[in-house]
Amino acid sequence: MENIERIPKGNDVCLIDADSLVYFEMGKSTFEEAIYGLDERISFMLAACNTSYYAGFLTKGRCFRYIVDPNYKANRKKSKSRPVIFASLFEHLKQRWGFTYMPELEADDLVSYYSHNTERKTIICSPDKDVLYQCVGMHYNYRTAKFIHTSPEEALRFLWKQVLMGDSTDGIPGLKGVGDKTSDNWLQGRTKDFESFVLKKYVEQLGMAEGIFRFNQAFRMVYLLTTKADIERELGTLEVPELAILNTNSTVEEEQIW
Repeated sequence: MENIERIPKGNDVCLIDADSLVYFEMGKSTFEEAIYGLDERISFMLAACNTSYYAGFLTKGRCFRYIVDPNYKANRKKSKSRPVIFASLFEHLKQRWGFTYMPELEADDLVSYYSHNTERKTIICSPDKDVLYQCVGMHYNYRTAKFIHTSPEEALRFLWKQVLMGDSTDGIPGLKGVGDKTSDNWLQGRTKDFESFVLKKYVEQLGMAEGIFRFNQAFRMVYLLTTKADIERELGTLEVPELAILNTNSTVEEEQIW
């Protein structure tokens, strides 16, 4: 992916994948410090992207991927309970900044969907490689404070690389023995027929029935939803509202969020 050091021209809309923001700040010693940290991170992000326009998204509850595979994210180390401050920071992002969520969808899916379904030019803000490298366009990694640009060709290749190797962070199994290097070698120079190539690899390793099943499961786990058809396929007739763009020059109460 190409590193982009130039500053955007302005008036783009930041689509903020905000899940990591809470985790970055919930370890602070006081609530006031954590709130200050959240607000500073968001303000810095918008300044870096040269805009006052944004929409922020959170994940609440279990998404549809737990139905695809009940072991989704099961390998993550979990504390006995989240810090008490977690819920308060979540609520602060909703009330102070107008961030929102949708049942059964992750923040990843929401920034992906809206980046594909708005006429406004957008910048996705996220530290998540799945988002940064699977979504097309200019993005801002708020963990590293760097811009990157992902082309349609790069996004397509990254998606199928994920299907091949899975994602150990989220507990998504790919093909046994297939990691970063092998998947890169297999996909190097390929520009089309990704589906048939990857499916063939699954069938070769797992047999026809198991291979097709696991291929379909892996794809549904790693693919970020981008269209109404995607959402209807996974969630039925769920209505996704039009993007509500907020502006730091006005208060949340003056905007219709959803």
